[in-house]
Amino acid sequence: MYRFQTSIHARHPQATEGLTVEVRGLALTTLQLPRDGSLTPLAVSFEEVAALLAPLPRMFIEPDGSFVWTSDGRDPAWQLDGVLYDAAGRLMYVELKGSCPVGQFDQLLAAVKRPSGELMFQLIAEGVYLGEAEFRSYARR
Repeated sequence: MYRFQTSIHARHPQATEGLTVEVRGLALTTLQLPRDGSLTPLAVSFEEVAALLAPLPRMFIEPDGSFVWTSDGRDPAWQLDGVLYDAAGRLMYVELKGSCPVGQFDQLLAAVKRPSGELMFQLIAEGVYLGEAEFRSYARR
């Protein structure tokens, strides 16, 4: 089961390996981004991602991009709350918090990653960016 509060972004083309920080007892290698603070939009539109997420069982998505996805009530119960943010016809990032099994997380990422591309994850409370492998280590804890 994954647990997290994050925002999901396209990996910035100039992101490099940064400092190692300790979070939840894990030593995680962060990503260092350019000082200008620019972020890269994802390669998909808001509408494309919303259309891929809407048919998932127990997914409730609003026209403004807010969504909740819940378990079927069997143990272990899980829930994800999120928001899709767009600008200029592209999905800019996804805010996501909650817990879910790895398989459901993979389904959500498949919609966001299309057609291809690397992602980076900002840990909201810690204010750091991680690559996908580091984020998955964190989310498992």
